[in-house]
Amino acid sequence: MAVPKIINKSHISVQSQIINSLSDASLDFLLQPNKKKQIHRSKLRAFLRSSRFFISLAFLLGFLWMLKILSNFDPSAPFSQLPCSVSQETEAVIENGGADSDLDFAAKIGEKGEESEFWKQPDGMGYWPCLDFSGGYRRESGEIVKDRANYLMVVVAGGMNQQRNQIIDAVVIARILGAALVVPILQKNVIWADESEFSDIFDLDHFKSVLANDVRIVSSLPSTHVMTRPVEEKRTPLHASPQWIRSHYHKKLRREGVLLLRGLDSRLSKDLPSDLQKLRCKVTFDALRFVPRIIELGTKLTERMRSKGPYLALHLRMEKDVWVRTGCLPGLTRDYDEMINNERKARPELLTSRSNMTYHDRKLAGLCPLNALEVARLLKALGAPTSTRIYWAGGVPLGGKEALLPLTSEFPHFFNKEDLALPGELEPIANKPSLLAAVDDIVSENSDVFMPSHGGNMGHAIQGHRAYAGHKKTIIPNKRQMIPHFLNSSIPESEFNRLILELQQDSMGQPVLRTSKAGRDVTKYPIPECMCNGTTAHSAV
Repeated sequence: MAVPKIINKSHISVQSQIINSLSDASLDFLLQPNKKKQIHRSKLRAFLRSSRFFISLAFLLGFLWMLKILSNFDPSAPFSQLPCSVSQETEAVIENGGADSDLDFAAKIGEKGEESEFWKQPDGMGYWPCLDFSGGYRRESGEIVKDRANYLMVVVAGGMNQQRNQIIDAVVIARILGAALVVPILQKNVIWADESEFSDIFDLDHFKSVLANDVRIVSSLPSTHVMTRPVEEKRTPLHASPQWIRSHYHKKLRREGVLLLRGLDSRLSKDLPSDLQKLRCKVTFDALRFVPRIIELGTKLTERMRSKGPYLALHLRMEKDVWVRTGCLPGLTRDYDEMINNERKARPELLTSRSNMTYHDRKLAGLCPLNALEVARLLKALGAPTSTRIYWAGGVPLGGKEALLPLTSEFPHFFNKEDLALPGELEPIANKPSLLAAVDDIVSENSDVFMPSHGGNMGHAIQGHRAYAGHKKTIIPNKRQMIPHFLNSSIPESEFNRLILELQQDSMGQPVLRTSKAGRDVTKYPIPECMCNGTTAHSAV
């Protein structure tokens, strides 16, 4: 007997109300196999086997990695509340080798700042230092360094860089007169209140050694001349020529044996014979070297600034005495402007600018220092990234940290030597403005880009050293031409940036011939006398 085939059937129990509420299409979807799902599965399998899947996966992993990096980003600014105080964050930078510090800022945001055109160096056109003295100069040197009868003494005044300029001229004047030079005496200045001597700032043994074949340097007068009363001269005219020096001082020196000169600032002509120009370069760039402890300290601060990439050194001239001497106004508040005007009226002898010019005229003539806002606008126009690490060289500005806010708000990674130094590291030179200035010089000379907000002895010295070192980028603000654009508030920012970049393109530290303009200082423009590039002729021998 045949056994009937049992067919198992599945049934779905659904309330009639629900059945009635479904459309035919919906009911068909519930009761029939899901064909769409099968289609989707086949498409998914095809996608997983395709190259697009692996590209998308790589993109997703890269995106998640970027999120992880950004989660550690700390945009806090390292500029301390007091301009000369050491922040806790900066101490951590020094003690921990830069880990988890504000100096890591540029590294954490990527290489955007490193790749910026702002850090691009000018074309040095192949120039290198060359001090080839003529045969006549070398023959005369033998007689000059043997002389034991004539001695030049000099007293130099002012700040460290001003004193350095006078020392350079003193060496050249000693050479012109054929005299030995007694180590220059540094006069204590009322403003600087620094009692440092030559050997406290400069390496004396090195100074003597480098100049041994040019001028004999002695530490003091010999016993044969100790009792000699020197002939003292205080009225050397501005820009005196070698002929004037010989005609006025040679006979007196030969008669008395000792000549004492004071007030040498800008007294020697800048237009000298080629050999004397080379001697000025030799003194400036080779002989006058800071003492080892200052070089060591300046090098440490340089390394801390450069620990995460390039940096800009700014020489800001915003101190109270600068505003008084230049006849300019800081533009902070009416109270500060009134303070400067009153100080200038009380001490008119401090004004070094033209007294018959108004402040506005001085401003338009480019005779005033750039303030913090103008420096910030200039740097932005030149393409400086906001991540730029800035080393600030200079004294405390009038108005304190508030005066710097327009600059530090745009460029928050702002340091000075007090910020970078370890606790107690600056203590041995804390009351020595000349040595503190020397530290600023070293960090500024070593920077990737240097810019002064105003002219002056330090700015000129750094400009010359950077040129002699291969024409490292040095921005010299073309203030006379750019100030009208600063004062014109109707110019759109993009147009302002274009105009400023155009004005500055030839003032970025490119080689400049000193001889292209009379009166230029060879220690600021060392070409052609002190640098060669294969096309410039050497002195005849």
